[in-house]
Amino acid sequence: QVQLVESGGGLVQPGGSLSLSCTASVSYPYLRLQYYAIGWFRQAPGKEREGVSVINASGSTFVADSVKGRFTISRDNAKNTVYLQLTNLTPEDTAVYYCAAEGTGGYGSSWAGGRWAQASQYDYWGRGTQVTVSS
Repeated sequence: QVQLVESGGGLVQPGGSLSLSCTASVSYPYLRLQYYAIGWFRQAPGKEREGVSVINASGSTFVADSVKGRFTISRDNAKNTVYLQLTNLTPEDTAVYYCAAEGTGGYGSSWAGGRWAQASQYDYWGRGTQVTVSS
């Protein structure tokens, strides 16, 4: 079992930045977070959950076109934490941001081709953190 907790959300003005964290705990010591792919998703009111970015077990990353060049994902396996750095925020980035863990590590051409952005691929989810971009 993996438990995920997001933090770092808040209210920010357009053009501002935030750093989100996703900290994980695992039930068994041998189930280390480093073996999981960790994705960040977001969901705005009335919209479907959208894949934002992912980092796989080897450290390879994918980013949605809508946030490319503005959002950066990274991980610190020693701290069991994955980060999402958000910059140059716009009101369209307002949403609840979730992190999720995928248990096979996130590999293969289909993963790279877009499977990483499908919420159904992930086994464990956090409860989310609200990001609001407004002046």
